[in-house]
Amino acid sequence: QVQLVESGGGLVQAGGSLRLSCAASGDAFNFYTMAWFRQAPGKEREREFVAVIDYGGGTRTADSVKGRFAISRDNAKKMVYLQMNSLKREDAAVYYCAAKVLTATTTPNEYLYWGQGTQVTVSP
Repeated sequence: QVQLVESGGGLVQAGGSLRLSCAASGDAFNFYTMAWFRQAPGKEREREFVAVIDYGGGTRTADSVKGRFAISRDNAKKMVYLQMNSLKREDAAVYYCAAKVLTATTTPNEYLYWGQGTQVTVSP
């Protein structure tokens, strides 16, 4: 079992940067695929895929954030990061860290473990 805790959210001006962190606890972190999803205001039923990194370090990012966001992991520290640059108003959301075993996917329903989320607000 894996417990996930996100941090690093906050208020940032458009064009600015934030780095989100996800701390994991539990065994076998190295073998988990880790991902970031986000849920925008007014879209409580929709968790949008942002980025994923598999146990081998392979990554994939959503087209909407490609070139601006980057996911990384530190297996020794059991941490996953989301570096967000050139933030836009439409990036404002609650960002969630999620974990699953085996292959990397972009479908939130396939992820077994979730953190509580961290709020990102982008001002004009």
